[in-house]
Amino acid sequence: MFVRERVYFLSAGLIVLLVMFGAIFPAEFARGAGAALNTLGHYFGWFYLLAVFVFVVFLLYLALGRYGKIRLGPQDSAPDYSFFSWINMLLSAGFGVGLVFYGMAEPMLHFLKPPHGMAEAGTEAAAELAFQYSFFHWGINQWAAFTLVGLIIAFFQFRKDRPGLVSNMVEPMLRGVKRPQPILDGLNVLAVIATVMGVATSLGLGVLQMNGGLESQFGWANNFWTKAAILGAMFLVYTASSYSGLDRGIKVLSNINMTLVFLFLAYMLISGPTIYILDSFVHGMAGYLGNFIQMSLTLPPRDSSGWMNEYTVFYWAWVIAWSPFVGTFIARISRGRTIKEFVFGVMFVPPLLACVWIAIFGGNAMFLQLEGSIDLAAAVDGDVTSGLFRMYEVMPYTAALSALTLLVIFIFLVTSADSAAYIVAQMTDNGSLNPPLYKRLSWGVLISAICITLIAASGLRGLQSASLVSALPFSIVLFMIMIVLVRELSSDRREMLLNLYHRNDATPVGGDIFETDEFSELDSEERVRRRLVTRNPRLK
Repeated sequence: MFVRERVYFLSAGLIVLLVMFGAIFPAEFARGAGAALNTLGHYFGWFYLLAVFVFVVFLLYLALGRYGKIRLGPQDSAPDYSFFSWINMLLSAGFGVGLVFYGMAEPMLHFLKPPHGMAEAGTEAAAELAFQYSFFHWGINQWAAFTLVGLIIAFFQFRKDRPGLVSNMVEPMLRGVKRPQPILDGLNVLAVIATVMGVATSLGLGVLQMNGGLESQFGWANNFWTKAAILGAMFLVYTASSYSGLDRGIKVLSNINMTLVFLFLAYMLISGPTIYILDSFVHGMAGYLGNFIQMSLTLPPRDSSGWMNEYTVFYWAWVIAWSPFVGTFIARISRGRTIKEFVFGVMFVPPLLACVWIAIFGGNAMFLQLEGSIDLAAAVDGDVTSGLFRMYEVMPYTAALSALTLLVIFIFLVTSADSAAYIVAQMTDNGSLNPPLYKRLSWGVLISAICITLIAASGLRGLQSASLVSALPFSIVLFMIMIVLVRELSSDRREMLLNLYHRNDATPVGGDIFETDEFSELDSEERVRRRLVTRNPRLK
């Protein structure tokens, strides 16, 4: 049994060891987390920035080039889910929790501490820069890693009928290795560890913010036991959702939550400073798009403020660490879509909605800050988990807004945990589309355990460090699967063109002149001879 389930036992065993070490030696765990965050950020920050930018360029090349019309499945297949349900599931299993956590807080933090010292803190210029960099952190770059992993897994799983495992993506590069299985098993274990750490980071942020809201608005204690109770409640609802399956549990919860989100956004836009919010969105988007390349690759060599490690480097490490989970889940719900539809749907629609959320919630907060109604920047800087609820205190219907926010966060927690446990169970069950329930529940327990361990030992800093450490090796794996994907797409397109060529009586249909020449059944000497004697009649 161990041989058959070796990935499951190895990855679960490593997570259990991490939980035990954090529980027994919390001080050492916290010091190690802090040292890892500073060291990796200092030595590999440039690598994270460059990697994510390369992912964006690579995906745009695939979507806009010759491979854009290839479907993730048989060429005559149709999508399994409607566009609305598809986008809802992307957001609910993606960065919904993190967006609620940082959506209002991040612009205020950048307002107080402008990126790279590019503006004076607390000024209108700092406010403009705050929206620009917030859009950048939650924009296209963030979803590029998800899109890349999801694309190659969906291609192999639905187009090539192979299990959706990271090892299968890399296997073609190891054909010359005599005993590749230990390497492939190690890659699968690495993908599981990276996924668990990334998910624990997101769940931890949600738990911290829920506890902050409950303390701010309802007087609940902000301590370990309250956080454990929140995770326990989440696990109970998650268990019920797991019994319902993907098409009922996650889909229904995602649709309910996104309906609440859209209603929430509409209310905050209409009841707040509408013109200021719209101005901030347009101006911030102009700054983001106009400075996209510069922002993507800016890493001041003598910047000792720690801003890059705290924000951009952390964000990119977080998305890389979480990409096996989100990518696998996106692949699972994207069968039948073309590569172009997949890339533009995943890499552009969720970031656009994220920027709208930041503009509305951050715009409300920034307007109140600049008008002098309340010092939200100081409140967020003092406790980022309760900043959003402090803003509600100067708005009508404070209790209702707080309760709705807590409900949205809780549902995001449940859908994230449910989909994460589903995907990790799939990754440790040889890529099965329907992993057994005991694996889904056991991974739910382990994810919750590592989450509460990180929170108890070192709080937000521990969550950031976990993502940073697990992301570094997996980012190298992502470059490897990029190479494999190009090879597989080229082979797939050649096969389609060759079939088309023969179905049309050797008529050169669909390919360029070089591909058509290659498909010809004439031998190479005859093809060269004909090419030499062919003349353009217009040149006579």
